[in-house]
Amino acid sequence: MKTEYVICVENKDYEASLELRKIYRRVFEKSPIQSGLIRVIDKSGEDYLYPEDFFVPVSVPKKAEQIFST
Repeated sequence: MKTEYVICVENKDYEASLELRKIYRRVFEKSPIQSGLIRVIDKSGEDYLYPEDFFVPVSVPKKAEQIFST
């Protein structure tokens, strides 16, 4: 399964779930979802859909992936 990380650049109306400048792990859907949304694991530890433009993809060094995936 492909793992991608995104950084939160907007959290309007989701301040309780998303922190600005925090890196989140993206979860890819098995089937297509509504356009403009992505699924990320938020502060609760669960995955939810959020507006795609709230995030920017980031590269995480291989050595650091283990820390972010726990």
